[in-house]
Amino acid sequence: MIIKRTLLACALFVSATASATTAPIIKGTNYLSPYCGCCKKWVAHMKDNGFELENVYQENLTPTKIKLGVLPEYASCHTAQIEGYTFEGHVPATDIKRFLASKPTRMKGLAVGGMPMGSPGMEYGDKKDSYNVVAFDDKGRTMVWASHN
Repeated sequence: MIIKRTLLACALFVSATASATTAPIIKGTNYLSPYCGCCKKWVAHMKDNGFELENVYQENLTPTKIKLGVLPEYASCHTAQIEGYTFEGHVPATDIKRFLASKPTRMKGLAVGGMPMGSPGMEYGDKKDSYNVVAFDDKGRTMVWASHN
């Protein structure tokens, strides 16, 4: 009898703990080149952090970037759309989650221009560049959302 109660209590605890720590999956679409390995690594980083991205492979990403309001100076190798916002380049999942939680009305999304070494998907040993994640609006105005070094 004691063993049954102990097992039942353990099962209830494990079930409650699992459901309390399971966050909902955040879905989106990622536009990327079929030839870019770092894009696939960024998608893996996003998956590890609770995102599920549908990959749309395109030979020329420029029309998609223009349509989504990404300025050339903030362009990178892939562009994602999540919950109506645009995320350009190797933006860390934690910055995206914070952005989505705040639901800014003026900003269209976040961008990491170029491909900074050490950003998600661009890991190479212990080499890390300092970089900023910028929030941008539909008029091209930006603000620093996060700094990483």
